[in-house]
Amino acid sequence: MEIKFTVKLPPISKKNHQQIFRNTRTGKPFVMPSKEYREYEQSAMWFIPKGIHITEPVNVKCLFYMPTKRRCDLTNLLESIDDVMVKAGLLKDDDFTVIQSHDGSRVLYDKENPRTEIVITKV
Repeated sequence: MEIKFTVKLPPISKKNHQQIFRNTRTGKPFVMPSKEYREYEQSAMWFIPKGIHITEPVNVKCLFYMPTKRRCDLTNLLESIDDVMVKAGLLKDDDFTVIQSHDGSRVLYDKENPRTEIVITKV
């Protein structure tokens, strides 16, 4: 099994796009993804293949083509796209029982065409 697809949006890190809100009832603070990340998540779900639900162990290779050469955290980018694939229903979960590795994943630069290329293979 091999599934290849591309999310044709500039990659966004979920952890770098968070906001702190306060619960009006309890007064306790809580962290929520920013509006920018939520919009990315909704848009990215359109690029996720439909009709496939992966439950067995897989390797998820992600090539993140960034629009700038600014430093970024690969693990944060992986967490973001993993969450999108789970929310879209492509992956059952993003824990170690399903995503066993991210072998081959890396951050690259493409000013003209930022995107995330994803290849999922059975372990």
